[in-house]
Parts: sequence; structure tokens; C-alpha cells
Amino acid sequence: PYYVDMNQNLFLQASLHSSDQNLTLFVDTCVASPNSSDFTTLAYELTKSGCASDPTYSLIPSPHRDVARFRFNAFSFVNRFPSVFLRCELLVCGYRDFSSRCYQGCVSRFRRNADS
Repeated sequence: PYYVDMNQNLFLQASLHSSDQNLTLFVDTCVASPNSSDFTTLAYELTKSGCASDPTYSLIPSPHRDVARFRFNAFSFVNRFPSVFLRCELLVCGYRDFSSRCYQGCVSRFRRNADS
């Protein structure tokens, strides 16, 4: 466990360990929950499809392509839950493969009208 005060900036880093130097890492989706085994019943999205859902969430530039960094303000799920757990989905893409999902950044999906 990592203990932080409310509204304190929390910095996270994910690293890709591979012998392939032509890979890059992208934070796609991060969800918080008070239950480490259930991220749907009571959950809070920090980011989805590369788009920040929380106003305190932001990516931090990394000097290494195989490292993804981000931050957000610490919060709690009311007073009933003493812990917050994170589940993040990261994507691994080819470095400089500009057609890959990693280089698209925030992707918001809109529903089309059936008439169009």
C-alpha cells in the first residue's frame, strides 16, 4: 500500500521491460475502485480511451518511450472505504508507427444516428 493525503498529487509510472527497443507505451484507460476485484460496481474513471475523465489527471512527458507517466489528485470513495485501487490498461505499439493506437492520443467515440 501507498499512503497519501486527500488531494495530494499522486504520481505513477509504468515501464515496459522488453529487449525490443522499437516499442512505445501508452496509457489508455485507468479506473479506480474501493474493491480490488470489482472495477464496475463502484468505480471512478480517471481516463478512458486516452481521454482524461478526471480534471486532475494529466500525462507527464517521459524521456523514455518505454515509460508512461501520469498524475492525479488522491481521493477517497466516501468515508466507508479506506483504500482506493487502480486498474490501468496500457497499450504497447511500435515506435514511430503513427497509424497505431498509441499515436492517436485521446479518442472519443460518438454514436452515429441510424438515419444518416
